Amino acid sequence: MNVLKVRTMNSKTKLNPNPLVQYIGKPAVQFTKADIMKYIIDNGIELVNFRYVGGDGRLKTLNFVINSLEQLDSILTDGERVDGSSLFKHIEAGSSDLYVVPRYRTAFVNPFSEVPALDILCSFFDKEGNPLESAPEYILHKAHNTLKEKTGYTFEVMGELEFYVISEADPLFQPADQKGYHSAAPFNKTEDFRTAAMKAIAQCGGSIKYGHSEVGNFTRDGIVYEQNEIEFSPVNLEDAADQLVIAKWILRNLAYAYGLNITFAPKIGTGKAGSGLHIHTRLMKDGKNVMIENGKLSPVAKKAIAGYLSLAPSLTAFGNTNPMSYMRLVPHQEAPTNICWGDRNRSVLVRVPLGWQGKINMNRLANPLEDTEPQKYTDKQTVEFRCPDGSAELYTLLAGLTIAALYGLEMDNALEYAEKTYVDVNIFDHKHKEKLATLDHLPASCAESAEQLLKQAGIYTRYGVFPQGMIDSIASELQAYDDKNLRPVLEKDDTRMMEYVQRFFHCG
Repeated sequence: MNVLKVRTMNSKTKLNPNPLVQYIGKPAVQFTKADIMKYIIDNGIELVNFRYVGGDGRLKTLNFVINSLEQLDSILTDGERVDGSSLFKHIEAGSSDLYVVPRYRTAFVNPFSEVPALDILCSFFDKEGNPLESAPEYILHKAHNTLKEKTGYTFEVMGELEFYVISEADPLFQPADQKGYHSAAPFNKTEDFRTAAMKAIAQCGGSIKYGHSEVGNFTRDGIVYEQNEIEFSPVNLEDAADQLVIAKWILRNLAYAYGLNITFAPKIGTGKAGSGLHIHTRLMKDGKNVMIENGKLSPVAKKAIAGYLSLAPSLTAFGNTNPMSYMRLVPHQEAPTNICWGDRNRSVLVRVPLGWQGKINMNRLANPLEDTEPQKYTDKQTVEFRCPDGSAELYTLLAGLTIAALYGLEMDNALEYAEKTYVDVNIFDHKHKEKLATLDHLPASCAESAEQLLKQAGIYTRYGVFPQGMIDSIASELQAYDDKNLRPVLEKDDTRMMEYVQRFFHCG
């Protein structure tokens, strides 16, 4: 390895906020059992916490007090047994034993434990020692492997995590209702909380792009609701899901420590901004972003978009999983309802954000003393899928998007379909009603989402990625809400609307 590469690697590990990366001196993806044990011994770690995601999408915990090197080596090598029937609805009690085995690259220092503790995410294995086919984390892994095998592309993803922070109202520096976008303290009262959360997420391995306050802010019954967003950087597909799960866990724990409440719910009041979980994606080959070709969106990107749009009705089954999801996805709002795509338009289902494709050297205009040449930013280009929200089961949502990208790449008429569904207008403008009439729509309820999932199930099961039993189970859970005609009722009955808000306040 040449000197420049060594220096680059050293600078990356020294500046990395994750203390394990700093101490071990290499990226987390290269962590070994020996690395983990050395950190534990040298830094006085007394507790190891196994973490894994159950059927409800939340992190679970299994605690180990370290009592010997032999015991530490054993749990890091062999994992432990857990009761699968208490974690997943589709596993029967009579054959429920599962193994959880740690994935070393996910290790992080617990930022909340009074006892020095190291946490590590685990994978599920069945009684034979095979990966559990229906485990959401393994479904995501299978989806990525299938995409790689069929196309040669890898998938990089990042999420925009929106949430409301709830606290007692402060009479000083009151912001205007629903005008909170990028506001700063003292008008934004929870900026310190958000930045503390960002620091903790980064120290636990999250790759953060930025954070800011969002549009939503309002006061109700002496309580202030402030909407925030933390956006991540594109990373390997599996890592993207892991960091979002950990981020939600950190935000909730930190809110509890601050004496605040927090919600990722898609809708928490009539006329108030909903919270989404927009997912940015890019296909890669040999480390190069293939979404751009000759400065324009590539045919590969357009085919992937065609796949997203084609499977959008059923993707809601993974990304919009309770009745309040469909109080956010209503016409004439920023959240999408029409199945279409466009550049920069925030009302479309799939958006192509600005990608630094301009010819002008903005840095030199902003900083006349700088003599730098314009850089190429093709690696930054992503495609954004905008309908998911905080109720999403993150692993199955990202697995579904991966299958949708593959489906688009394999579609015979993908480019034709992409052309047909492209809009370069404000789609709700009355001048474009003819174009609007040609577009399909997202489901308007969990019941409709379940119908679409069952209708398109063969695409998800085709390569053995999603087990049919899981598809049926998800559809059954959605159907149980019996909400096909609920939205018009809640839109007219604010009291009942708030009952549903409270019911799903801590979803996801």
